[in-house]
Amino acid sequence: MTALIVCHFVLAAFARPLVRRLGTRAFVVLALPPAAATVWAVTQWNTAASGSAVTWSWRWMPAYDVTVALRFDALAELMVLLAAGIGTLVLLYCASYFTDGTPQLAGFAGNLLAFAGAMLALVLADDLISLYVFWELTTVFSFLLIGYDSEQKHSRRSALQALTVTTLGGLAMFVGLIIGRSAGTYRISAILADPPRTSIAVSVAVVLILCGALSKSAIWPFSLWLPNAMAAPTPVSAYLHAAAMVKAGVYLVARLAPGFADVPVWRPVVIVLGAATMLLGGWRALRLNDLKLVLAYGTVSQLGFLTLLAGAGNRDTALAAAVMILAHALFKAPLFLVTGIVDHAAGTRDLRRLSGIGRALPHVCAVAVLAAASMAALPPLLGFAAKEAAFDALLHGSTADRWALGVTVAGSALTVAYTVRFVWGAFFRKPGTEDTLVHRVGPAFLAPPALLALCGLVLGPGIGWTDRLFSAYADASPPSAHPYHLALWHGFGTALLLSAVATAGGVLLFTGRAAVTRLSRRIAWPTADSVFGHLLLGLERLSLQLTGFVQRGSLSVYLATTLLVMLAGQLTVLVMDRPWRGAVAPRVWDVPLQGAVAVLTCAAALLCLTVRRRMKAVVLAGLTGYGAALLFVVQGGPDLALTQFCVETVSMIVFVLVLRRMPVHFQESVSTWRRAVRIPVALAAAATLGVVVWVAAAAREADPAGAAMVEEVSHHGLKDVVATILVDLRSWDTMGESAVLAAAAVGVTSLIYLHRRTEGPSLREEARGPTAWSLAAPGMTGLPLGDEGAPERGWLAAGSTLAPEHRSVVFEVVARLLFHPVLVLSVYLLFCAENVPGGGFVAGLVAGLALITRYLAGGRFELAEAAPLQPGLFTGLGLFVSTGVALLGLADGTVLHTWTHHGRLPLIGEYHIGTPVLFDFGVYLLVLGVVLDIVRALGAKIDRQIEREAAEQAAAAVTAAPPRPAPGTEGTPG
Repeated sequence: MTALIVCHFVLAAFARPLVRRLGTRAFVVLALPPAAATVWAVTQWNTAASGSAVTWSWRWMPAYDVTVALRFDALAELMVLLAAGIGTLVLLYCASYFTDGTPQLAGFAGNLLAFAGAMLALVLADDLISLYVFWELTTVFSFLLIGYDSEQKHSRRSALQALTVTTLGGLAMFVGLIIGRSAGTYRISAILADPPRTSIAVSVAVVLILCGALSKSAIWPFSLWLPNAMAAPTPVSAYLHAAAMVKAGVYLVARLAPGFADVPVWRPVVIVLGAATMLLGGWRALRLNDLKLVLAYGTVSQLGFLTLLAGAGNRDTALAAAVMILAHALFKAPLFLVTGIVDHAAGTRDLRRLSGIGRALPHVCAVAVLAAASMAALPPLLGFAAKEAAFDALLHGSTADRWALGVTVAGSALTVAYTVRFVWGAFFRKPGTEDTLVHRVGPAFLAPPALLALCGLVLGPGIGWTDRLFSAYADASPPSAHPYHLALWHGFGTALLLSAVATAGGVLLFTGRAAVTRLSRRIAWPTADSVFGHLLLGLERLSLQLTGFVQRGSLSVYLATTLLVMLAGQLTVLVMDRPWRGAVAPRVWDVPLQGAVAVLTCAAALLCLTVRRRMKAVVLAGLTGYGAALLFVVQGGPDLALTQFCVETVSMIVFVLVLRRMPVHFQESVSTWRRAVRIPVALAAAATLGVVVWVAAAAREADPAGAAMVEEVSHHGLKDVVATILVDLRSWDTMGESAVLAAAAVGVTSLIYLHRRTEGPSLREEARGPTAWSLAAPGMTGLPLGDEGAPERGWLAAGSTLAPEHRSVVFEVVARLLFHPVLVLSVYLLFCAENVPGGGFVAGLVAGLALITRYLAGGRFELAEAAPLQPGLFTGLGLFVSTGVALLGLADGTVLHTWTHHGRLPLIGEYHIGTPVLFDFGVYLLVLGVVLDIVRALGAKIDRQIEREAAEQAAAAVTAAPPRPAPGTEGTPG
C-alpha cells in the first residue's frame, strides 16, 4: 500500500520532464500508478469481501506514540477502486483532451496525479492525524487544479472559494479530532470498535467532524463552492467532483457512522442537511443552460442523497449507501467526460445553442444515454438497483427514515427531470436552431467514458457480485430485522412503485420545463455564491474600518497596547491563581559582580530616555545588550554570551545603516500627559514581567529537564550541552526558528527592493564606472596614484572606487588583515560546537561580521567582491541542507542523530562528523545569507539611493549655474 501511494507522488514530481519530452502522451505514463493500485485492489477483493482487512503501520516516532497506519477493508476496497480506477481513465482521457503546447500542462499533470495519491492515502488511512494530513493535501491539490487557468479571474476566484470553504471545514474537523483523546487512541478502527461514551465533548467533536465532511462534499450550506469549481477543466470535474474529492466527505460519514450514528446530534444534522441539499441542488439544475452546471448541481443533489444514506446508521442504509456511491461514480464521471467531448467537438456547452449533436456524434450520444439512464435509475442499470436498495432501506427504517423517504422520492423525480433535460439539451435537434458543426471524435477520446458507462450496464444485472463486499461493510452497523441483499429484481413492491412514481414525476417536470423554469426563477432566492460574495465584501469593509481605527501609525501606541494587553493577562493570572505561594524567595545575586553589571545595564537603559540624538540612543541600547551578555558570562553561559555579543553587534550595525536615512535628532514631541501615561505603563509592565519570570522559575513543580539532557549529551561523549540541544535534541525547533528568520529577512529586504532585487547593472559592472563616491577629479577613474605617480597599493579589491574623503587606510588595512582569520574562526566555531562554545548560528553571525567589516571599509562594491553570490543562494541552500538532514532523521525514526563518521586527518588529528554537524552547517549558511541580505538591502541599496540623490543634486547645480565665458573673452565689448 505504501509503495503505491509513494509512486503517485514520485512520478508526479517527474511530470514536468515527462510532459516536456512526451507531450500529452505523458498522461499514459502518469496513469501507471493508479492503474497498479486498481489491479492491486482487484486482487484483494476476496480478502475484503470476507470481512478481513490488510493493515500496515509504521511507528514514526515511538517516543511520542506517533504512528502512520493504513487499513484496507471493504469500504476502502470500494473507494480505492473508484479513486484509482477512475483516476486511471481520467488520465488517459487527458491525453486526448489536451493538445501539445497547452500552457501549464506539466503542472496540471503533476497536480492531478498527486491528488490521486493523496486521495488513495486518505481512504486507506486508519489514523485520524494521518487522515487529516491527506485530507488537507486533497484540498491543496484541488485548489491548484481548479485554478489551473490562473489568468482567468473566474478561475482564481473559484479556486480561492473552494479553498476557503473546504479549509475552514477542515480546521473545524481538526479541532473535532480531540475525539481521539476521549477514546484514548487515534486509530480509527480501534475507535469504531469501542466508541467513547456520549458526552458534551464527544457531541461537539462529532459536530465539528461533520462540518469538515459536509464542507468537503458540498452539502448545504457549504454547497456553493462545487458549481463554481466547474471553472476547472473537464477532467478535473469528472475526477474530483464526481468520483474522488467530493466523495471524501461521504466516505468519512460512512466510515464513522457505525460508531457514532447513535450520538444524539448525528442523525438530525446528517439527514436534515442531506435531504435539503438533495432538493435544493435538483431544483436549481432545472433552470441552468450550461451542461457542466446542470451536472454540477445534479452532483450536489446526489451528494446530499449519499450523505443521507451513509449517515442513517443502520445496516440496510449503509448497504444502499455503498452501492449508491459506486453507481454515482459510474454514471456521473462519464457524463462529465462526455460533456468535455461535446465542448471539445462543438466549442460550446450551452444547451440552447447545441442541436443535432446526437446525429453528428452517435457513439458519444449512446455513451451519454447509457450513463444518463443509470442516473435516472432506469432498469437494468446499476443506478436502478442502487435506488431500489435505498428506497427499501428507508421504507423499513425508523420514523425519521420514512420521513426522509418522501424527500428522496421527490429528489429522485428532480433527478429524472434534469437528466432528461441534459440528454435533450446536449444531443437532440431543437426547432429553430441550426445543427451544430462538430469535428470527429477519436476512439481513444471516447473510450474512458464508454468503459465507465458499460460498467454501469454490466453491474446492473451483476449487482449480486458486489453483495458480499458491501455487506462486509454494512454488517458493522446495527442489523435490520430482515437484512436486504442486493439484486436487480426484487419483484413488485412498494420500492418499485416509488421508483415508478419518481420516474413519472421527473418526466412530467421535463414536459412542463418552460413553466418550471419560470416558476424557479420567480421564487429564486439569493444564491449561495452571491451570499458568499457579500459576506466577503462585508468582511473586507469591516476589516478596513477596524484597521483604520487601530492602525494609527504610532509605534508608541502599538507598543503601549501590546504592553497593556500583556499586563492585563499576566495580572489576571497572578491574582486568580496566586502562583507565588510556596515559591522560593528570590536571591538578589549569586555573586556581587552580577549586581554591578545589572546596575550598569539599567543605567544605560535609563540614559536612553534622556538623549535626543538617535545615534546615542542606539549606542546606549547596544550597551544594554552587551550588559545582558556580561550577565551570561558571569553566570557561566559562554554559548549564550557569545551569541548575545554577535547578535548585538550585528543589530547595532543594522541600526546605524538605517539611521543614515533618518534625521539626527528625535523629532517626536511628547506632551506632558502622554509622558504621564507612558511612564506608569512601562514601569508596570517591567515590574509585572519581572515578577512573572521569578514566579515561573521559583514555583516549578516538575523536575527540570536539564539533567536528562546533560546525561544524554554525556552519554554520546560530548561536552557542549547547549549546542547539542539546538542541533540534536531540539533540532526541529531550531529548524522552525531558522525558517522564521529566513522569512523575516526576505520580508524586510523585499520592502527595500520594492520592485525587484536586481535593478540596473550588477555591482561588479557598476564598479568599473564612476559613481558618486568615486574620485571627483576628471580622468582619475583608475587606480589612485602615489606622490611619485606609481600605482598605490590597494588593500581592498574595490578600494579604488572610493573618493579620498570616504577612505580610511587604517580601516582598510585592518579589514584586509582580519577578514580571513575571522572567516577561519567562524568555521572553527561551526565544527567545534559539540565540545566548546560555538555553533552554526554564532558561526554564521561571525562570518557575517567579516563581510560587514569589508563593506564598512570599502563600500558596496567591496561587499560585492567579497561575496559575489546572491544572499538567497546561501539562505535557500541552508534551509535545504537543514531540512534534508532533519527529514533523514525522521525516516530513521529518531530526532536527528542518525549518522556519525570517525576518522583522522594530518595536522588535525582525530575527528568525528555526524548529521548534527551537517544540520548546523545548514544553519550556518542560512544565517550568513540572512546577514548578507540585510546588509545589502540596508547598506548597498541605501548607498545606491544616496549616490543617485547626490548625482541628481550635482546635475541640478550644474544646470542652475550661469554659463562661464570662454577664455580670453572677459571684458570684450558686445
